[in-house]
Amino acid sequence: MLITHDTRCALDAVVDLVNTAPEDGTADGLADLRALEAFVAGHRISDVGTLTELDLSAVRRLRGRFAAVFAATDTRIAAGMINELVAAAGTTPRLTDHDDYDWHVHYFAPGASVADHLAADCGMALAFFVVAGERERLRRCEAPDCRRAFVDLSRNRSRRYCDSRTCGNRLHVAAYRARRKEAAG
Repeated sequence: MLITHDTRCALDAVVDLVNTAPEDGTADGLADLRALEAFVAGHRISDVGTLTELDLSAVRRLRGRFAAVFAATDTRIAAGMINELVAAAGTTPRLTDHDDYDWHVHYFAPGASVADHLAADCGMALAFFVVAGERERLRRCEAPDCRRAFVDLSRNRSRRYCDSRTCGNRLHVAAYRARRKEAAG
């Protein structure tokens, strides 16, 4: 599956957005306006203007809707959710070549809020996966103490953990120690 630079940026943004949600006692990654500003700057989200508390509330609501797409067990249900997100954002596809990026497509309308911007661009990035028959690549980490979202871009669709160096390694070490303990009797 060909993933363009702007689609990859949108995928990174939607995964990071979903992973800002407070889970199992973790802090909210979008606790305040400053955190939203850092998120926007970190993902180089353009054309959003001055952010407000209303933007923060809208992005938090959007985060939950994207989390539901990752949790969907059926492609038809995920597609319906993505359609709702993209339609509500008032998409207006247009070509642009801003900020030293080559030509790419923005799906948000000029002057759109940051939530509509994310809903349109990230929603379309997820839509491309549904169209390509690759929705199962939108996953949650299988580590029991982690449920972070990620997109499995491995060649054989075998990635199970959000990060093999942390979650994956921790589980492999635990399994190894359990085997050694059992063998020792």
